[in-house]
Amino acid sequence: MTPLPRATALLLNVAHAIDHMFLLIFATAVASIAAALGVARWEDLMPYGVGAFAMFGLMSLPAGRLGDLWGRRRMMLVFFFGMGVSALLVAVADSPWQLAAALTLLGIFSAIYHPVGIPMLVQRSTRPGLTIGLNGLSGNLGVALSAVVTGALVKYAGWRLAFVVPALVAIGCGVLFARFAPEESVAPARRPQTQATVSRRTLAHIFAVVTVASISGSLLFNFTTNGNGELLHERLRGIVDDPAVLGVLLAVVYIAGALTQVGVGLLLDRVPLKTLYAAIVALQAPLFILAASAQGWTLFALMAAFMIAVFGAIPFTDAMIVRYVDDRMRSRVSGMRLAVAFGVSSIAVWLLGPLVKAAGFRSLLLLMAGIAAATFCVVLLLPRTAAGGLAARADDVAPGAAD
Repeated sequence: MTPLPRATALLLNVAHAIDHMFLLIFATAVASIAAALGVARWEDLMPYGVGAFAMFGLMSLPAGRLGDLWGRRRMMLVFFFGMGVSALLVAVADSPWQLAAALTLLGIFSAIYHPVGIPMLVQRSTRPGLTIGLNGLSGNLGVALSAVVTGALVKYAGWRLAFVVPALVAIGCGVLFARFAPEESVAPARRPQTQATVSRRTLAHIFAVVTVASISGSLLFNFTTNGNGELLHERLRGIVDDPAVLGVLLAVVYIAGALTQVGVGLLLDRVPLKTLYAAIVALQAPLFILAASAQGWTLFALMAAFMIAVFGAIPFTDAMIVRYVDDRMRSRVSGMRLAVAFGVSSIAVWLLGPLVKAAGFRSLLLLMAGIAAATFCVVLLLPRTAAGGLAARADDVAPGAAD
């Protein structure tokens, strides 16, 4: 199979950045939006964004099914144009409930990328670990861009333009994708099998463990990426108060975490998944505990460290699907996993404001430490694999390892 054209691969990586950036514009600008809409505290407005994250998970299931049965190229066009239009609707919202409705629509379209775009990107890759790592870098650069671009636009142009400008970029990318992405001669579900498969019992075991780990990992991702901005604002008060500078500091944290994913991707092609996954997750809980009581620049350094550990764990769920699931059904399997994981973890967005308001960030960080410890225990339940990384055959699970 010929490699994916570079322009198409680039646009698929840009789409990952768009996906994560758009979902976090609201969290980054929430204080300004609350003031503009007459809401007294940002914590009281935060629950109105839960629909976006709930749909981000729940709609992954139909999106993945359509990607396999209807075509991934078509679904990516729906993604680009749908994200652009829904972001424009957020920009014209005049009340909290209008905002909630528009954000929920944004979440529906954002659900398309992970079960569709990532399988489309890796289906022709000879080094899937590196491909996943670079894709993870792109997605988390979108998180960083959300902090920088949103902070600057809110400061100099207002919160509405913080949605309008990215919306126009998404629509422009959709036009380019329609121009450069090759047509699919047949939908993925109708293609011949491309790799050996594992037993149903082993696959069910792997799917269960990865889904539970994905839920806990997504909870950490949502708590941190939606709460880090306000955490920095609180713990650096009197040291750094400029929103734009805080946005830059937050971007530095996210870029550090994003770059980690490239290194993880390279290791995924060489090191057994379980060993590498467990090693990275083991770092999370101690870092959250230390950050719970930290202030000032110490907190900033610990935030960079725990985000490196959080972002470094992200590629593993996609890597497991690439290793064990044939391309004909990757979008559907990914969609099922994401629907459960992201659907459940969207509760983090709903809980974040009320939890911080009632108990403070220290309690939130200790809660995340507990979640991280649970994730580590779950990762230890993954089956043993033979020596080697993601490039190894998918049927090298040690006999009886999943029994």
